Amino acid sequence: MKVLIFGTFDHFHPGHSFVITEAMKRGDVSVVIARDRNVERIKGNSSAQSEQERAHVVAETFPDIRVVLGDPKDFLTPVRSIQPDLILLGYDQKMPPGVSESDLPCAVERLPAFKSDEFKSSLRRQK
Repeated sequence: MKVLIFGTFDHFHPGHSFVITEAMKRGDVSVVIARDRNVERIKGNSSAQSEQERAHVVAETFPDIRVVLGDPKDFLTPVRSIQPDLILLGYDQKMPPGVSESDLPCAVERLPAFKSDEFKSSLRRQK
């Protein structure tokens, strides 16, 4: 089964590891790393690390998964390219602007939180 996950993965932490590990339990994993310009556009602030740095950390931490950068304009390009059987979303992950779950050509599953009071990226950024 091909499993696809998306994320910024800024300052990689155990919550990120949880998402990837859960995805690996379900099949062959591809991770789409959010492009810098999309992070800024969607979240309203820049990531602390560049898209290349974030992709490198994920690939180095999980060498058995496929890591790709997202498309700078079309959020569904990686979905069409990878053709996943399942897309996993984080517990609080929102769909990108202009995309709804009904636009996705496969099953979508939302994962539970993993110590969100400790490992949520926005909380860690405030510290």
